[in-house]
Amino acid sequence: MAGAAWILLAPAHLVTAGLAGGVIAATLAGIPAAGRAARHFGREDPSQVVIDEVAGQWLAMALIPATVLVASPASAIILSFVAFRAFDIIKPWPISWLERLPGGWGIMADDLAAGLCAGLLTTALTA
Repeated sequence: MAGAAWILLAPAHLVTAGLAGGVIAATLAGIPAAGRAARHFGREDPSQVVIDEVAGQWLAMALIPATVLVASPASAIILSFVAFRAFDIIKPWPISWLERLPGGWGIMADDLAAGLCAGLLTTALTA
């Protein structure tokens, strides 16, 4: 909820920059953390790791023009979320290939690719 409030209150030119900064920070922290979690839990992509989902969703939203996010945040956020979850679950190529990367790289890369696809689709549908 705080994220949606930030999008409503921030100046349009800061929305994209803030989301992009969040993606970079989450990715830089997430790669090593997800790799350690995978080793700790003994699973390739443990469900306890959610930083990959956060980074992917933020990337999807960062690709939507700020004017669209500010003008109709609820519909843009919902559409990007549904598209992100669809790409993340269905995992069309090359998303499915990226999850095969080792450790934290694979955990993060497939969700970032899903976010990229979701952001591009959402932008195409709302622009």
